[in-house]
Amino acid sequence: MKRVLHFFGLLIVTALIVGCAAYTSSTNKGTVGVDRKQFLILSSAQMNQGAKEAYDQVITTSNQKNALNKDSDTLKRLQTIMHRLIPHTKVFRSDAPSWDWEVNLIQSDQLNAWCMPGGKIAFYSGIIEKLQLNDDEIAAIMGHEMSHALREHSREKASRTFATQTTISIASQLLGLGSTVSSLANQVSYVTFSLPNSREAETEADRMGVELSARAGYDPKAAISVWTKMSKVSKSQPFELLSTHPIYETRIADLEKYSKKVEPLYLSSYKNNL
Repeated sequence: MKRVLHFFGLLIVTALIVGCAAYTSSTNKGTVGVDRKQFLILSSAQMNQGAKEAYDQVITTSNQKNALNKDSDTLKRLQTIMHRLIPHTKVFRSDAPSWDWEVNLIQSDQLNAWCMPGGKIAFYSGIIEKLQLNDDEIAAIMGHEMSHALREHSREKASRTFATQTTISIASQLLGLGSTVSSLANQVSYVTFSLPNSREAETEADRMGVELSARAGYDPKAAISVWTKMSKVSKSQPFELLSTHPIYETRIADLEKYSKKVEPLYLSSYKNNL
């Protein structure tokens, strides 16, 4: 009986932690209207500290492999684009322009780019070279990755994972369930919760990204050409319901809609920069 009461007591505590967590939107809506409420129980400070340590490790490793910032001209392009995008992050978060933004170029065949919490960006040379990206297309990718950081998608996913694993751990240990049951529960939770949220996160970053690039004077339609190119170089495409990314057709259709929505911002910015 004592064990059962202890079990339910811990479950109640866990429920209170989850229930009391603020469901809030980490960003302003912007013109694209991103306003989904997010589950955030881990702090931004925790995420930013972890991101800094992880980023430093990546940079150190890349430097040791002589793969860091080898192409000074391309690095300069990336830095110029980043500095044009940064002032417009204030549309979504007033604190973001003052973040410690940084971009580095890693020599690698990977078609990849990312932005960690707090504004630490990396581009892999492969995505620029293989897709033959122009500045508008680089801005589309960078705006998308910066939007993940602005929207705190990593913090949101970590918060959900923490809450889920805490509940499963309590149930497994106190009820004597085997590791197989716990592992299965983790997989079910992942498919049920993490995957849909990940697709939502990708769509939000797409929409915020086209707004950032448009406000900075880069053609928002470049995001469409990026994913058109990606669809051509990709050898396979996963089934959408079990994918963390929307399928190309879905993504391109959404980008067509939202790039058109922010086109007035682009035209205004373009005229001002003439």
